[in-house]
Amino acid sequence: MTVGFIARSGKVKDMSNDFHVNHREETLISRLENSRQSAWGRQLMQLDDCRHDLASRITMHLIENNLIETNSQKEIVEQLLLCFNQLLQAEDFEIQYAIAPIRTLVEQPNRIALYTTAFIGEKLIKHKAVIDIFGTDEDIYNTVQQEVAKLIN
Repeated sequence: MTVGFIARSGKVKDMSNDFHVNHREETLISRLENSRQSAWGRQLMQLDDCRHDLASRITMHLIENNLIETNSQKEIVEQLLLCFNQLLQAEDFEIQYAIAPIRTLVEQPNRIALYTTAFIGEKLIKHKAVIDIFGTDEDIYNTVQQEVAKLIN
């Protein structure tokens, strides 16, 4: 059975002939996707190398900027290390699920900074060492992103 429609001429036109695959477009999309995946892999390798330093820097700047009040800076660093370890082990779906509520927070967000911001706003806030978290998600994201950008390209 052929799927088609009746043209003005009264003849049945086969719709399957009207669909053309644009190989250049397909190749370009494939290259862009591969490039994006390659960049993400490099960022994760860099995160793996500098996660201890990054956790310390983010904690220090969150406290200095009065975005987080805590009774143990060391425990906050440990929780951020846990966040980074989870990110390094997570599947793409898990990452997308975690960042979904704040995905539109900024244009072209850094996924590491976005994941960390989501972790702070959803999980770290419930930790016993956290007295309170102040500021908006955007304030926290900007502080996290500043530190991520210094260590991860």
